[in-house]
Amino acid sequence: MTMRFASLNAPISIGEKRSLKELLSVIFYSLRQPSFMMNLCQGCSIEIRDNDVNNQKWPFGVNRKIIIQDAGRTAVAPASLPVHLPGLLTFEAAARHLNFARAAAELDVTPTAVSRTIKAMEAQLNVRLFNRTTRSVNLTEAGSSLNSKIAPALALIRDSLSEALLATDQPSGTVRVNSSYVAYRMLIEPHIDAFLASFPLIHVEISLDNVLGDIVNAGFDIGIRMGKRVQNDMVAMQLGSVQKRIVVAAPDYFQNREEPKAIDDLLNHNCIRQRYSVGGRWFEWKFDSEGQIIQIDVQGRLLFDEMRSVVDAAVQGQGIGFVFEQFAKQELTSGQLRHILKQHSGMDDAFHLYYPHRKHMPGKLRAFVDFMLNANAA
Repeated sequence: MTMRFASLNAPISIGEKRSLKELLSVIFYSLRQPSFMMNLCQGCSIEIRDNDVNNQKWPFGVNRKIIIQDAGRTAVAPASLPVHLPGLLTFEAAARHLNFARAAAELDVTPTAVSRTIKAMEAQLNVRLFNRTTRSVNLTEAGSSLNSKIAPALALIRDSLSEALLATDQPSGTVRVNSSYVAYRMLIEPHIDAFLASFPLIHVEISLDNVLGDIVNAGFDIGIRMGKRVQNDMVAMQLGSVQKRIVVAAPDYFQNREEPKAIDDLLNHNCIRQRYSVGGRWFEWKFDSEGQIIQIDVQGRLLFDEMRSVVDAAVQGQGIGFVFEQFAKQELTSGQLRHILKQHSGMDDAFHLYYPHRKHMPGKLRAFVDFMLNANAA
């Protein structure tokens, strides 16, 4: 539907994107003109009601919402749109977590409040956004489409606020970090207390796993993994130094066994093997020996997909492990583990922080990245 106002001689289409202030200014200016009713399209009616949606006061001294109707169609000015920003924030959090309880915890409200907000949105939009059962919550096609449109916009709003706060040296918000346990234990955990003390307005949420997934779709701000094998639209920053692998075993393991003196001697021992992840490839036992790389296919009865389990099993005397020297530092210092075959070691890649490439980096993310890079610079 198009309305032409004689006073301005300019058409306005209901549904055309215009600012609320501009639309109301034009309509209320035209209401004061004698020719206003003559210029409404045939069959249209206009109704002005008290604005029960918000209490914004406009410069022209009115506080109303406008409903314009024609041929069975109702157009409501933006002031009366039923879904407000808190509702969109609630929907986006529920869509990201696919769990109303976790969304409620993030928003600091009750799960009941989240459920009521979603139901209200569905009623106002007249469309189901989630399929809910007692065991799962999933987006409908309409919900998925809505989330794909509003999630980037809300992220931009959050990033803009974080950037503004950074300018005042007070970044705030929640930094969501996805990391392997090994990387967290070595590079983040020793410095997390100092970070929280330095940035009292920032919260840190950490998820630990060994899967290199899509951190953006999973709702994380930053990931920590070994190497630089990330998507093209991601930024990778080296965190700490290249990792050195060493051979370790508990003193008790050698009570009835002879300690290996050469790499080949490992073939006669129970070695604790490791995969990169569930069903993933093996960690290879590669050693640097006088400028040459020697690889040995060790055997053993224990296999893990997590280095902390390898270290624990070695401490218990269940075999020989091949682990990061930095990761086993505490056990080596306490004497629970011994560094054997000291003349041979293996060099692995370094861990990296990675995050989406953005023109404007959120203040909370910039604070976390800069702090952790500096803390691990040594």
